[in-house]
Amino acid sequence: MVERVSLYRAPTTAADAGAVAEWLRGRVGAAVEARDRFLAAVRDDDLARDLAGARVQSPYERETGNTMLGVVRYEERALDDPTRAGGVIYDGHAVQRALNARLPEEERSLDHLHVVLLDRVLGTWGGDGRWHKRVNVLGQPALVSVPGLYEAPAKPEAYYREKQSHALLSGDTPPREVLETEVEGEFLVEDDPRTTEALRGYVLQAVHYLETSEAFCDEEGCRLYNAHYQEDLIEAQLRDPEFCPAHAERYG
Repeated sequence: MVERVSLYRAPTTAADAGAVAEWLRGRVGAAVEARDRFLAAVRDDDLARDLAGARVQSPYERETGNTMLGVVRYEERALDDPTRAGGVIYDGHAVQRALNARLPEEERSLDHLHVVLLDRVLGTWGGDGRWHKRVNVLGQPALVSVPGLYEAPAKPEAYYREKQSHALLSGDTPPREVLETEVEGEFLVEDDPRTTEALRGYVLQAVHYLETSEAFCDEEGCRLYNAHYQEDLIEAQLRDPEFCPAHAERYG
């Protein structure tokens, strides 16, 4: 049984860990607290090298990692200044193992769940022979990728066409307002004001998994549903009812 949940902030993102923690307190029996950035709290001389070793090199190659000096130096700079991190996918399970090894010894038991909001993109290797971006990686600690919220579930095809067209003309990514105006359908984009609301269900999934061993819910409108498309994410995390009947009995 989870008795305590520590939720760690990702200060470079639009995610409000305090608000997520407050929402979670009303739905689980555990004590919930918001803490500062996990990577800063556990950083040691080897963390940058471990992150470099977790880098995905190719979408279609299982082997990961590049621990050349320049890459390790990049990871050190990104730890110093998180706003400099980006454009990299990390093996979510490798990052999870590295962070698990750095949990304080007195806080490693499974009755104290650590949920780390990250400003890094995480992926897991799929049975189809390629890496897939993920919003969360369940376990101890549970990892929740804030940029994964925008990037992992697929957007409408028109979004990618508009983004490519704009990049060809101007050389950069179109602002959110342009995409929302030009592309039909609902989706989340970077720094979306709905980020905190949408993350609540993904953090709850971490608690639910540790308590029940159930990874996700099969009901598409439930906050515990693992959405593969943005429209399904919107339905599960931003629409009422919050839960399917079975999970409403537990968390509603």
